[in-house]
Amino acid sequence: MSINIGPPSVEELRPRITVIGVGGAGGNAIANMIEAEIEGVDFIVANTDAQALAMSKATRLIQLGAHITEGLGAGSLPEVGHACGHNVICAAALGAGLALAPLVGSLGLRVTVVGTPAEEGGGGKVGLVEDGFFDDVHAAMMVHPWAEDVAEPTIIAVRQLSITYHGREAHAAGYPHLGINAADALVVAQTAIGLLRQQLLPTDRVHGIVTKGGDAPNVIPAETTAAFMVRATTRARMDEVVARVRRCFEAGALATGAQLELVEEVAYSDMRHDRELAAIYRRQAEALGRTFSDEPSTPYSTDMGDVSHVVPSIHPNIAIDAGGAVNHQAGFAAACVSPSADRAVFDGALAMAMTVIVMAQDESVRARLLDRV
Repeated sequence: MSINIGPPSVEELRPRITVIGVGGAGGNAIANMIEAEIEGVDFIVANTDAQALAMSKATRLIQLGAHITEGLGAGSLPEVGHACGHNVICAAALGAGLALAPLVGSLGLRVTVVGTPAEEGGGGKVGLVEDGFFDDVHAAMMVHPWAEDVAEPTIIAVRQLSITYHGREAHAAGYPHLGINAADALVVAQTAIGLLRQQLLPTDRVHGIVTKGGDAPNVIPAETTAAFMVRATTRARMDEVVARVRRCFEAGALATGAQLELVEEVAYSDMRHDRELAAIYRRQAEALGRTFSDEPSTPYSTDMGDVSHVVPSIHPNIAIDAGGAVNHQAGFAAACVSPSADRAVFDGALAMAMTVIVMAQDESVRARLLDRV
């Protein structure tokens, strides 16, 4: 959810809540949920990424908040579903927008909630940033489910890598000497990465999976593929680690004779929390009975980091009782449709709405945010 402050026009005073459902089924499901008209709010559904981007450009919907893809949340995960609580993100952002809708005129604001698809890997917000959608936005915010409430979570940069080794197939018993083993290339690369960890910083992260290891046990693998992620506290440090990890994959090709194809996919920047806005949010959430941890949170990455580099932003974690389960586990996915998740939706929506009200009414905060655009 993003906020424009200043003397808006009559049209700008009308908040616009845009719901982007990627894929026909997802878009239709959302449309069915919001058939009822709500005074002062426009609901718009796009069924493809292209439609969503075109719609954003056509209507100048350059603001942020809800993740909606495939129904009620961008970036659901294979097998475990919404194990990062993006359904909660979506609902909380919509709730905040609805709560603020009747107040924008008296507060002198324009508030917009925009669905941004593909947070779990596609970088929906990165494209919006690159297209200048946030150029006249004064603030952006969203909440993210986690194991505890944290006002300024540790959000680090990440780069995704797609790896393919091309070898040569051969009968594994009769003619192994005629093959070039693409699976061995991956083994060498992963071994090199394992040894590299001794020289990495404690805050660096390298992790991945083999997505194709071969076709049959009696055939020397001619092609193998993998997906890896490299993370670090800053974009610059991440680039340094990516260069070293690339050499590990090159070592696999050199040792086996396989050909390496390595594609650097989308990257997310680290998060620059606006400390003043984060403190305002924390006070509002504490007033609702939430308790915050002052310890550094475990790290993760999001394309909200890219937004924070161009507009004052916050991305607080909001706690869900998952019985000891954590994000990206099946138990957390189950908890994201529990009464605790419902409470997180309510508290997150209300805390964000109250934060916006304070921002609008506090003269020093308002002046600072207005000064940037």
